[in-house]
Amino acid sequence: MWRIVSAALALFGSFLSPALAQQPQRSECLAMAGAPPRVMPVAFRQAAAAAEVQITYAGHSTYYIDTPGGLRIATDYSGAYQVGRLPDVATMNRAHSTHYTLFPDKRIPHVLHGWSEDGKPAIVSERIGDTFVRNVTTDIRRYFGDDAGTDMIRDGNSIFIFEVAGLCIGHLGHLHHKLDDSHFAQIGRLDIVMVPIDGTYTMSLGGVAEITKRLRASVVLPMHRFATPLDEFMRGIGQQFEIDRRSDRSFRMSRDTLPATPTVIILDGV
Repeated sequence: MWRIVSAALALFGSFLSPALAQQPQRSECLAMAGAPPRVMPVAFRQAAAAAEVQITYAGHSTYYIDTPGGLRIATDYSGAYQVGRLPDVATMNRAHSTHYTLFPDKRIPHVLHGWSEDGKPAIVSERIGDTFVRNVTTDIRRYFGDDAGTDMIRDGNSIFIFEVAGLCIGHLGHLHHKLDDSHFAQIGRLDIVMVPIDGTYTMSLGGVAEITKRLRASVVLPMHRFATPLDEFMRGIGQQFEIDRRSDRSFRMSRDTLPATPTVIILDGV
């Protein structure tokens, strides 16, 4: 009987694509994307109960994520916004020099570009320490040349997603256009999302508010706050979001302590 079952499984496996047959599902956030709120695999929930991440707003679009395993991640890292020790992981986008550097400190072991130089989408999908880091590419406006401001560079920006301690944390980067269904499918579920609210240099407040509502994250962290049209942003995302202003630059969060009501957290910083 066992031989018959084994043969059947082998036959079924032969019809699977090589990618599907050889690559296990690595993203818990994608696995949970279709699940009802707060439903997750038991092992994932137990891991979250014992661990917290610390998130610090350094400035502009740079947040630091300190994981339970001691990993330090900096988003849109340029070196201009430094809080505490150097990061172990630096993600970058190339819209402006405030979002990347081509000469990062050599002591940073993992420098992840949200773009590639060969015209193909950047692909980030790796486990570093206790964190799984992946990206979803979007297009970006061209800032130089005759077509500056109108021509789009395909896959020139990345939305980075960090999966750690049972949390799914997303950073939208220098987002310049609305997301379609395929983007949302690739992003999956987010518990915490970092969104640009400048309303001009990235995209309109109406557009980013629409994306924020659809992502349905429990915690929204604004960035690109130099113009800070916060009241307008809050009107755009609706009354279902609460606002939590804090005098600190950092906060700690676990899966178990996510707010029951979607909340915009405003940390101290520029």
